[in-house]
Amino acid sequence: MSDPQAVSRGASDPTGLHRVLEPAGVLPQAAVRLDTRRDVWPDEVRIRVERLNLDAASFRQLERKHDGDGEAVRAEVLHIVATRGKMQNPETGSGGMLVGTVEEVGPESRLGLAVGDRVTTLVSLTLTPLVIEDGLAGWDGRSEQVPADGYAILFGRSIAARIPDDLPAELSLSVMDVCGAPALTSRVVGQYDAPTVAVIGGAGKSGSLSLVAARQAGAARTIGVVPHQAEAELLEEAKIADVIAVADARDPVALSRAVVEAGGPADVTVVCVDVPGCEGGAILSTADRGTVVFFSMATSFSGAALGAEGLAADVTMLIGNGYVPGHADYAMSLLRESEGVRSLFERRL
Repeated sequence: MSDPQAVSRGASDPTGLHRVLEPAGVLPQAAVRLDTRRDVWPDEVRIRVERLNLDAASFRQLERKHDGDGEAVRAEVLHIVATRGKMQNPETGSGGMLVGTVEEVGPESRLGLAVGDRVTTLVSLTLTPLVIEDGLAGWDGRSEQVPADGYAILFGRSIAARIPDDLPAELSLSVMDVCGAPALTSRVVGQYDAPTVAVIGGAGKSGSLSLVAARQAGAARTIGVVPHQAEAELLEEAKIADVIAVADARDPVALSRAVVEAGGPADVTVVCVDVPGCEGGAILSTADRGTVVFFSMATSFSGAALGAEGLAADVTMLIGNGYVPGHADYAMSLLRESEGVRSLFERRL
């Protein structure tokens, strides 16, 4: 295995190809290992890391794998970052994002950042060169948010947003981690005339924002689907769903029955849960010519495609890729405007 510092320093590529060590020719997200040298190329930015936010699917997988042993989870995260030069769970393929302070900006960077800016990255940790320097000493391995000290590199085509002054950094990070979900939900819902919208995982981070976004975009009825009564009570207290349905999203028949009884089938179904096996139920819960938006990294996209075919379901299926222009500002505006959404986020922190 070659030393990253020994890699020849040629021209940089805005997608980060110059940071890929192996295998050659793939984009950073698909790479097995990235170059984490701290010196920046002319179009790069180096961030002093303050906190990581592991995506929900990745954290839950690690938690299950190690039976809730926080020390073991912490050790595996450190191992992944040390061996891959990025945080990418080999089981789920997902990572998360980070908060930090800009400490160096290359002279050709077009990200609009300046040294000293406190920012959240809006690109995945699965493609971000990352070095942890404190051994994650401040993290007990039991939460998605990870206090950390180290550095990360942003490429010429990366995305970052400044942390708002009026909100705690932890809260901003939680919102921006899922800001693509409400933005795409709003776009899809706006293509229908007063649709019924079901959000599976409605009391979660992306789910709660998507419910509010759907209502703002013109949904005639919003259905928040949660797995048990405790989350139903949280969602009822937040007052962001017209109807609340309790069902196990992994049980296709139970889920579709619950959505229909709540006023469905849905014209738009948004999947925001972090467990596998929810594809069939989401498809069954959606009306013909409707749309299913999958935001969970636990989704099996082959299972979704083949499942829709096997059910003869005439639905459009979209993969939420986490980026819609203006998504960060939009998500933050929803949080500020909805006391219910903010209360759900603060509970989870």
